[in-house]
Amino acid sequence: MKYQKRQKAIILLADGTIFYGKAVGNKQGTSFGEVCFNTGMTGYQEIFTDPSYYGQLMVTTNAHIGNYGVNDEEVESDSIKIAGLICKNFSYDYSRDAANGSLEDFLNENNLLAISDVDTRALVSYIRDNGAMNAVISTDVDNVEGLKKQLAEVPDMNGLELASQVSTKEPYYYGDENATYKVAALDIGIKKNILRNIAKRDAYIKVFPYNAKFEDLEAFKPDGYFLSNGPGDPEPLIEAQTLAKEIIKRDLPLFGICLGHQVIALANGVSTYKMHNGHRGINHPVKNINTGKGEITSQNHGFAVNREEAEAHPDLQVTHVHLNDHTVAGLAMKSKNCFSVQYHPEASPGPHDSSYLFDQFIENIKKN
Repeated sequence: MKYQKRQKAIILLADGTIFYGKAVGNKQGTSFGEVCFNTGMTGYQEIFTDPSYYGQLMVTTNAHIGNYGVNDEEVESDSIKIAGLICKNFSYDYSRDAANGSLEDFLNENNLLAISDVDTRALVSYIRDNGAMNAVISTDVDNVEGLKKQLAEVPDMNGLELASQVSTKEPYYYGDENATYKVAALDIGIKKNILRNIAKRDAYIKVFPYNAKFEDLEAFKPDGYFLSNGPGDPEPLIEAQTLAKEIIKRDLPLFGICLGHQVIALANGVSTYKMHNGHRGINHPVKNINTGKGEITSQNHGFAVNREEAEAHPDLQVTHVHLNDHTVAGLAMKSKNCFSVQYHPEASPGPHDSSYLFDQFIENIKKN
């Protein structure tokens, strides 16, 4: 292992708090975003390439990042989507037979600024107490006042539309065109593994841009409709809400995950709100109200559905609840063929507790 002489770096939070670290490798620069943390012990490559994390500075609570390298098959999109990485110990060397290369090279290829040697326990504790906020990571450690001025110009995540930044520009197909079922998917930040899970259930998928209209999806003659996960505030996604309303009005099979779940709530007149910290990790406990069973889930969201409004809605049923804070983790419409969840059933860091939701979607298509 060769000695790494690295540049000093800082994390400057919007409230003026500063944490210190060192740049990973020779990469220098400055990156802005909302600082948040993920508690997962594994899966860093999937996290970094998840479109739902677009515009966020990711703090990894696991003490070691990079120790098992990267693998070409373990990406959720075509590039890294986080705005920057903050970690405790960065491993320049890796040990895994299946690895295609080092995390350092992967970050460099994607031109991502990362800093390590940070007291991540103190940083995460601070975020937990004070909430997710905008921040900047930089190797320009002698320009704190200048960084503060630049940081003040960064838009807040509350009210920020980001789906257009990660959505496909043109429609594309996924799966076997001779499959039994056809699914039209709205890409507002879709993960590759969601497409894999739908396709392996004998479905052929056409993926549409974030601003596609119902007529565009309908022309594919799909058997079911899907609203994907994604980044940012769901409230500005008026076109997606309009699409959801049209699908619901026609009582067509509809399934939503995360941002798609929030869009479905908004389409039913139920509001959403920015959470203090959000849920980001791979072991979040959820209770299925209908079965009484618990599920260990992977989650990644900073917004949630208003539970009081959802429970008061005459045509909505809260189907799943997060057991840590009792937020809404799932919804279903009583009179329509529509359901959604606020977690990732396609992400299986160990448990496959939630994969039945894809089966439920196909069953709903069959019934229709």
